[in-house]
Amino acid sequence: MKGIRRLAQELDISIGTVSRALNGKPDVNEQTRQRVLEAAAAMGYMPNQAGRSLRQGSTKAIGFMMESGADAAGNGDNFFLGVFDGVQAVFSRHHLDLVVLPCSTEEDPTQYLQRMVARGMIDALIISATHRRDERIELLSAARLPFIALGRSATPGNHPWIDLDFEGVANRAVDRLVSKGHRRIGVGLPSNDINLGFVFLDGYKAALQRHGIPFDPSLVIRAKSTDRGGYQIAHELLALPERPTAVVLIYELMAIGLYRRLNEAGLRPGRDIAVVGFRESPQSRFLSPTLTCFRMSLRDLGIALGESLLASMPAYADIYPQGLVRRIWPLELVPGESDDFEIGAAASFQSR
Repeated sequence: MKGIRRLAQELDISIGTVSRALNGKPDVNEQTRQRVLEAAAAMGYMPNQAGRSLRQGSTKAIGFMMESGADAAGNGDNFFLGVFDGVQAVFSRHHLDLVVLPCSTEEDPTQYLQRMVARGMIDALIISATHRRDERIELLSAARLPFIALGRSATPGNHPWIDLDFEGVANRAVDRLVSKGHRRIGVGLPSNDINLGFVFLDGYKAALQRHGIPFDPSLVIRAKSTDRGGYQIAHELLALPERPTAVVLIYELMAIGLYRRLNEAGLRPGRDIAVVGFRESPQSRFLSPTLTCFRMSLRDLGIALGESLLASMPAYADIYPQGLVRRIWPLELVPGESDDFEIGAAASFQSR
């Protein structure tokens, strides 16, 4: 308290105002906050964060749990870096810190999260890679720790979430391919029970039904969300007695492996088979022919996640009066050359 008292005397303001400014309270105007922070830096004052957290029952830290194993890391690095930037832009307004919690895919995510919650490291949490049945949702709800999910789940719970429009992607991809005459359309999905795969498959089936195309389970290939997974998808589709004339992928890195396997077979996307990828990424921009895929702002998604989480926390609900947020995040179609192949040329692909 001596440091705070000295700061208050130097600035001729109350100890309470200094304390609230140092703690990032929203009821302190920005000019006063800057005066306090600058004076504290000039005096070399460093508050005892551990002690302050114990007194306040707050860590001023928000966790972001993500999977970090071989199946997730390569596909997720670019995605999560963009999302982190937006999330931290929101948290920095309130002097909150973003703490990344990387859970290896070799470890049970619920047990990992139990340890983090028991240690009291964070005030709230963002979870990602939500599964069809996600025990983390039940754990966090029971612990009454504020959280938001990046992705929906079939697990019931009164919590906020934001999910990408996987149904919309499936519908637009199938519509685009059907308009070019395709009826045998393969799809590459994740091999685990992550919920986005189920949501995408439901959208794919609904789109086929709208066009009067029977669903063929042999055209659904599950693989890891990596370039190797894309290679496997292409290999299995090429081995079918009646090959598809088009394929839709759910992860961006899958396109790299799929292109490679098709090239080995002497086939070219856009000429021998139509390919629609998922998200535009730095890697996909170097593919030739250019990949038809979907685009979104990762930073804007991160901002929405941060604000929606704070809206569920009593200390920030007045600043972010959105209430309980449950939102489908749109993606924009980016036409490329990879699906230029029309069904009139299908004979060359089917005969190889």
